[in-house]
Formats: sequence, C-alpha cells, structure tokens
Amino acid sequence: MTNLSIPVLTIDGPSGTGKGTLASSIAHQRNWNLLDSGALYRAFAFCAEQSGISPDNLDGIQNVGEKNTFTFRVQGSGIINIYVNNMDVSQIVRSEKNGVLASKYAAIPAVRKLLLAQQRECRQLPGLVADGRDMGTTVFPEAILKIFLTAAPEIRAERRYKQLKSKGFNVNLPELLTLIEERDRKDQNRSVAPLVPASDSISIDTSNLSINEIYRQVDGLLTTRLGC
Repeated sequence: MTNLSIPVLTIDGPSGTGKGTLASSIAHQRNWNLLDSGALYRAFAFCAEQSGISPDNLDGIQNVGEKNTFTFRVQGSGIINIYVNNMDVSQIVRSEKNGVLASKYAAIPAVRKLLLAQQRECRQLPGLVADGRDMGTTVFPEAILKIFLTAAPEIRAERRYKQLKSKGFNVNLPELLTLIEERDRKDQNRSVAPLVPASDSISIDTSNLSINEIYRQVDGLLTTRLGC
C-alpha cells in the first residue's frame, strides 16, 4: 500500500467548533493516527518567541524548524500533550495569547513549508484524522472525506471560555470573542493557505449540535466513504 492510499479524514474550521474533540473521538474509536496541526503551529510559535525570533526573521525561523523537535502524545482520554524538545508545553501553548501568536507565524510561507512535511509524515496505517485549518485544501487534498466545521462566533467564544476556565486560565469572555473574531479575519484573508472550506468538503454548522450528534454524522459519512 502506498502512502497516498492510506485513508485520511480532514476536519477543518476555526477554533471553538468542536474540531479537536471530534478528531480525537474518531481517531480513538477507529484506532487511527491523529494530527493536531494547530498544536504544531502553537508549539512552533512558542519556540520561536522563546528564542526571540520575530515573524520577519526568515533565517531565524529556519533555525527554529531545524534545531527543535515537536512531538505529540495522545492520552487515553483523547487529550493531546504537546512537547518541544521533550518538554511538555501543553498548558502554555493552549492559551489564547499563544493562539494569536501562532496565527502570525502560520501566515508565513516559510513556516508552512517547514511544517508541511512533518504533517504529511503523520499519514500512517491504518488511517489518519487530521485536524486543522488547511488540512483538506493544502496538506491532504486527496483525503477520502473532508469536513469543515463552523459555528457562530459568540457560541465559539463561550465554548472556548469554558474550556480555558476548566484548565485554570484567567480569561475574559468579551476579550476572548474579540480575539477569536480577529483571528478569523487573519486566517481567512492570509495569502498562503487561508482558512476556507475545500471545494469538495462537507460543511457542518455545530452551533446547536452536541458533540455526539456531530460525531454520529461524521462517522457515518466516513463509514460510507470507506465502504465499511
């Protein structure tokens, strides 16, 4: 079996739509590999900032990619721990501040080129669930099924607020909504790999859906595409 024949499910969309929970649930139930591309960009941004590398320092960006390792370990609960050079940075990089920082670096072509190969290496048997913003358009354009999740910004902000509060972060809901809307604009309008649904993707508005309802819908679509 060639690498391209390994099935891939891509789940794209902005934060707060349920991508991460859906991706980890399907990967866990099917025993597939999981790629959290957002975590990869967050880890890269964290590492670049710690090294004092600004987004316009292309040589520095190259060094960050070459001299650091970014790894991910999925826990039994589906939670993904993120490591930079074997140091667990999960809590730090999940902050909203780091998410905004990651968005800045993600708009840089050199960064996306550096991380593209690493993302594609995650395509291993028996299959891959890829969660991100350009999985179906850029990273895995030949995926067997492409899902694009959406939800109203206010609902996404509330979900993110509850998620961050449960992890001990001190967050403000109105400020969080502003940050989310700002990141949406940047991600949708960047010149490289913008946040847009693939032409052959299936869009699902999760505003009024539970995670179980989303899971059943997507898993059913995947079963149909796989024929099993």
